[in-house]
Amino acid sequence: MLINLTELFTLEGKEKTYTPHIEMKAYHGPGGEYEVVSAEPVVLRIMNLGGRKLEVEGKAKLSLTFPCDRCLEPVPVDLDFEIVRTIDLDETEEERMEKLEEQPYVNGYNLDVDQLVCDELILNLPMKVLCSENCKGICNRCGTNLNHETCDCDIRSADPRMAVIQDIFKKFKEV
Repeated sequence: MLINLTELFTLEGKEKTYTPHIEMKAYHGPGGEYEVVSAEPVVLRIMNLGGRKLEVEGKAKLSLTFPCDRCLEPVPVDLDFEIVRTIDLDETEEERMEKLEEQPYVNGYNLDVDQLVCDELILNLPMKVLCSENCKGICNRCGTNLNHETCDCDIRSADPRMAVIQDIFKKFKEV
């Protein structure tokens, strides 16, 4: 959803509240693509600070589906976060790059709400997602989800230094 910011420039101190819906169906993050399960409308308050500067404050609440870090089962995760940004429309692209403040959510006089939410999401993603605290994960040999069934794989970790001795024992068993 795009919000046209020109109507806010008429008077310094003017502010307006918007409640746009999030239109994205999936979030393309650093670890992959995550489905947006549900999203409430974003509440944004935009205020004219004067000198073509705007202050954006808001609140976003949405739910994304992440794979469990142990068993890879899909897990819905609720995210609730604040948005606080200052937009200076007089800054050039070079000045923004120098300050390391890219604003891909501002294009001309339009504010892209979905892109703003994506920029904030990257700061609010969980470090680790588990389907449950006692998740057993998957077998590292056959890939069986150990939460649902067991496997017959040898779970002993083989010491590579003992490989030669294990080969000798295997030869004795064959005889």
